[in-house]
Amino acid sequence: MMDPVIGPARFAPPAGRGQDADPLRRVAHEFEGVFVAQLFREMRATVPSEDDAPGQEMYLGLMDDALAGQAAERSTRGLGEALYRQLAARFNGTEHGNGSR
Repeated sequence: MMDPVIGPARFAPPAGRGQDADPLRRVAHEFEGVFVAQLFREMRATVPSEDDAPGQEMYLGLMDDALAGQAAERSTRGLGEALYRQLAARFNGTEHGNGSR
């Protein structure tokens, strides 16, 4: 199934993993979105632009930010998920009082 905005359904987040279910996961994926948006900006800076329409840079930046946010939100094996696993293990280990780090 193809969604016109987000692409193939296989990139949708796994069932049962809502954004509000775990604030730590949401923040980790938001951080990944910021990182990916910066990568997009740097990649776009390497491409020569022949037609600089008024406001083009601003709209391209907004598009890059939106795409980066969507990519990070749906990522299951990216930086956000790795960061979440590291932080969750640390927080869960200290919150439950087992003393491990």
